Amino acid sequence: MLVEPNADPARDAADDALLHALAARLKLAATPPDAEALALRRLLAQTPGRADLLKALWGRLDRAPLHVHGADAALLAADRYGLGFQMHETADKALTAAEAGGSALIGLSGVTPWWGRLLARPKLRVTGALPDDATRVPRALRVSTAPPGPTGDDRTFWLTDAAQGDAAILAALGQTGLAATPLHQAGGLKLFALAGYVQAEDPRLTGLPGALTGVIGAAPVY
Repeated sequence: MLVEPNADPARDAADDALLHALAARLKLAATPPDAEALALRRLLAQTPGRADLLKALWGRLDRAPLHVHGADAALLAADRYGLGFQMHETADKALTAAEAGGSALIGLSGVTPWWGRLLARPKLRVTGALPDDATRVPRALRVSTAPPGPTGDDRTFWLTDAAQGDAAILAALGQTGLAATPLHQAGGLKLFALAGYVQAEDPRLTGLPGALTGVIGAAPVY
């Protein structure tokens, strides 16, 4: 015989909140990424302790085409969005596919600084990064034609071709009031994550080390 489980009001309330939030998510398919980020952040605040599950459910509701390059990116994409993505042999092919629609998730490992090419592809900007919690360093960036918007807790991605070491670059950023974390370097380019949402025209970025520098997008942190 089946035994009815004991009632758990707290669990029932959390489940109801999840169902309502997921229903609302279905209505956000055509909204900017910052609106989606704010909605997800509210959901995570309402249901503490279930972040990984909620993010995976949320990601699987995204029906836009996802183009992936890199082994790390593939693992992260499968965990967050499921297996309905298309793999590409090169980062350039994934970026070109994203320009036509959807988005690309590309890993940061390797010797090709594909992210530096975003300075010459103004249609594409970083709008997400995985992992996307504050305790881990991103290993892949999500790129799309939708411009990123501030969410109140973000990382901004900035690159430079400066020959100085990371310590000198971090010191220069710190003198302008910008906190940064080194992410990757390849092909003479260095990629940093700046704390907060920093616009490309921010005057604090003027005069920093490097002849080729620039913001390539931003991503929410959860």
